[in-house]
Amino acid sequence: MHPAAAIPLVSWRAELALEFERRGPRTVLAARRHEGPLVVQKPLYPEGGEVCHAIVVHPPAGIAGGDELEIAVRLQPNARALLTTPGAAKWYRSSGLPARQRIALKVAGGAALEWLPQESIVFDGALAELRTAIDLEGDARYFGWEIVCLGRTGSGERFARGECSLGAELRRDGTLLWRERGRIDGGGELMTSRAGLSMQPVFGTFCASAPQLAAGHLAMCRALRPDSGEGAVTLLPGVLLGRYLGASAEAARRYFTQLWRLLRPALAGREAAEPRIWRT
Repeated sequence: MHPAAAIPLVSWRAELALEFERRGPRTVLAARRHEGPLVVQKPLYPEGGEVCHAIVVHPPAGIAGGDELEIAVRLQPNARALLTTPGAAKWYRSSGLPARQRIALKVAGGAALEWLPQESIVFDGALAELRTAIDLEGDARYFGWEIVCLGRTGSGERFARGECSLGAELRRDGTLLWRERGRIDGGGELMTSRAGLSMQPVFGTFCASAPQLAAGHLAMCRALRPDSGEGAVTLLPGVLLGRYLGASAEAARRYFTQLWRLLRPALAGREAAEPRIWRT
């Protein structure tokens, strides 16, 4: 057991499963199933019927020790969907049990999925486990990001205790293209080391995958810079990764939005249309 106080008496288990389908010129939310406090609002079409936008909502607003969240999204052939969240996810201090989030994204051939959540704020003393698995088929395209803020920096809080564990993997037709695992201990060496977070509280990863990714896309992305902090872009076979390290979750999201705006027309054939919820 983590050296914290008593284990909480109440925890939430929540599941959300979504399936998007192409029907003629329109993408529809063909199936949805939820259990516990995890829901999706009604489908939105701010850029026409081809792309279905949806907002994933966790009504409790915070994730406490012992909570388990599972999100599964599947796109049928040629469907297009963009998913986001209405605000930052807050990972509260734990009294002993870890909180877990598992995301499984499956995208069929000809489809395109955009998973663009707002940041995760990991409170001091939290025990957070975040895992994302992306499975692409054929010529499916994917854009996504994850932004993590360690501590409530707005109130001067540092992530001095606890643990944040992260994992992500992406496969195309069953072949592993990218996998990362990491663990950050509150107040640990990785947070202060120049080879780690270099005392910066915010970090993030942008990921784009499409068969037509090439060196020219890398060059265009490397010409972009974040407003503050540091950014970098790497091209692996079939996967482009953008990184942010700095002090501002907003700067990280603006930087990743720039990358997305640049790549979306080239890889998905449409200009970027930001979700309206980001402006509220």
